[in-house]
Amino acid sequence: MLIRLTIVTLLGIVVGIVVAFLAISFVELVLWLNDILLVSPRSRMLFGNGYLLSFLTVLIPTVAGVITALILQKIPEKRPHNVPDAILASQSLSKKMPLKTGVLSSTAAIISLGSGASVGQYGPLAYMGSFIGSWISRLFGGNYYLGTIGIGCGAAAAISTAFNAPIAGLIFAHEVILRHYSLRSFAPITVAATIGYLIANHVMARPPLFRIEHFQLETPYEFFGFILIGVAGAFVATLLIKGILFSAATNKKVMLPAPIKTGLAGMLVGIFALQIPEILGIGKELLRFSIIEDAFTNYELASILFAKIFLTAICLGFGFAGGVFSPALLIGVLFGALVAGSLDTLAWYERSHIVIYAICGMVAVAGPVIGAPLTTILIVFELTRNYDIATAAMVSVAFANLISYRVVGRSLFDIQLVIRGFDLSLGRDKVIVEQRKVEDYVSTNFLSLPKDLSVSEAQQQMLEVEKSEAYIVGENDIYFGKLSIRQTLILMSDQDQSEVRIQDLAMQKALQLAPEESIWDAMIKMEAFVGESIPVVENGYLKGVVFEATIVSAYLNTIHNIREEENAAG
Repeated sequence: MLIRLTIVTLLGIVVGIVVAFLAISFVELVLWLNDILLVSPRSRMLFGNGYLLSFLTVLIPTVAGVITALILQKIPEKRPHNVPDAILASQSLSKKMPLKTGVLSSTAAIISLGSGASVGQYGPLAYMGSFIGSWISRLFGGNYYLGTIGIGCGAAAAISTAFNAPIAGLIFAHEVILRHYSLRSFAPITVAATIGYLIANHVMARPPLFRIEHFQLETPYEFFGFILIGVAGAFVATLLIKGILFSAATNKKVMLPAPIKTGLAGMLVGIFALQIPEILGIGKELLRFSIIEDAFTNYELASILFAKIFLTAICLGFGFAGGVFSPALLIGVLFGALVAGSLDTLAWYERSHIVIYAICGMVAVAGPVIGAPLTTILIVFELTRNYDIATAAMVSVAFANLISYRVVGRSLFDIQLVIRGFDLSLGRDKVIVEQRKVEDYVSTNFLSLPKDLSVSEAQQQMLEVEKSEAYIVGENDIYFGKLSIRQTLILMSDQDQSEVRIQDLAMQKALQLAPEESIWDAMIKMEAFVGESIPVVENGYLKGVVFEATIVSAYLNTIHNIREEENAAG
C-alpha cells in the first residue's frame, strides 16, 4: 500500500511539473505568434492601418490553414486530437495516447491559435496535459490504473495552470475526462493541480484570465435575470454546438483537398477581421473590455457575438486545430454583457455592474458546451473570490445545463464521441465493455461435422465425445449450421430418417456471432439464447465458438474492474 501510494504521488508531482511548464510554454508561444503575425490588438496598432495590413490580415490565417491541414495529414485519422480523445483514452482498456499524434495535434493548435483562427487554447492544453500524463504513466510501469491517473493528472495540471484555478482543474479532470471519482486518483490529481497552480501563480507569476473588483448585487430580484440568462444561454450554447456539428458535416461533403478547405476557412476569418478585428484569436483583450461598462454598444456586442459563433463553427468544422472552451467563454461573456445592456432599456430595472451579467453569460454558455457545470462555477469563484458573483453564476449555469441537456445532450464532446460510435450517455460501463471483443474469447473446444454425414453417423460421433451440439461445416470450414443431439434422437426413432444427410438439418438461423462484435452486443443477443455454445462466424467461415458462461464472466469481470477503479482507496 505504501509503495503504491508513493508511486501515484510521484506520478502526480512529475506530471504536474512537466505539464505546467509545457502549458506555459504553449501559451507564451501562441502570444508570441499573435504579436509577430499581427493578431494581437497591440501589434496591429503599432503596424498601422493600410492596404498591407488588410492584405496580411487575410493572407496569414489562409496560409496557416493550409499548413495546419498538411500537419494533420500525418495523423492516422487526418484530424486534430482534442478533449474527446482524452475522454475516450481514459475509458479505454489500454489508457495509451500516442505521443506522435499528441505532438502533431499540439503543433497544429499552436499554428492555428497563433495565426488568429477562431478556436480556443484550453482544449488543446487539456489534451496536451492528458497525453503527456499518459506517456509519463507508462514510464512508471504502464499499469492500467496508472494510465487513468496519469491522464487525469495531466488534464488537471493543464487547466489549473491555464486558469490559475487548482480546484477547477481537479474537478475538470474528474467531471469531464475521467467521469468518476476515486480516492486512489483523487490524491495524485490534487497534487498535479496544486503544482500547476503554484508554478503558474508563484514561480512564473502568470496573471489570471481577468481581474474583477468586489462587486455586489444591487437587489435579490436580479436572480430572475440570472435565471433568464441561464435559459437563453442554453440556446446560445446549442447554436454554437449545432453550428460546429453542421460545419464538420459540410466539410465532409465538400470534395476538395483538406489544405484548400482549411485555407478557405482561414481566408473567411481574415475577411471578417477586416470589419471586426476583435474576432481574431481567443480574444483575451475583448473579454476584458466586454466587462467594462459602456465599452461596446449593444449593436457592437451583437455583431461580435454572432460573428464569433459563425467563425468558431467554420474554423473547428473545416480543420483548424483548437478547442471550443475559450470561444464558449468569450461568446458567453458577450452574451451576458448584451443582456445587461438590453436591460438598461427598462427604466424600472435597477441592475448590478455589467461584470456579474457577463460572468453569468459566460458560465451559461460554456457550461453546456463542455458539459462541466461544476468546473465553470469553480473557475468563477477562484478567479473572483466573490460569493455573490459565484452564486449568481451557479444559478445561471444550473438552468443552462438543465435545458441544454434536454435540447442537445450533455456536451459537444459527448456528441462527437457518439458520432465516433462511443455513447457515454448510458454510462462508462457500456463504453468499456464494448471494447472487449468476442474474438478474444473464442474456443476451439467444439465438435465440427462434415456436411455429408448421415444422422446416425453424426449421432455416434456426438455420443463418443459427449457433446450435445455439433457444427456442420463444408470444405475449408465453411459454416452450414448447427445440429443438436435432440434432433438426432428424434430422427433416429424413424428408421427412414436415420440416413438423412445432416446438411439438410442444419439450423442456419441459430444465433451466431462475429469476431469483431463486442461483449456488450453478445450479451444483448444472448438474452433469449438456450444452448451450450455459440458459433463465431467470419465471412461464412467457422472460426470457433464461445460459451455462454465465458461471455457472462467477461462482462462481470469488466464491471468488477470498473467498480474497483472507481472505488479504490489506494
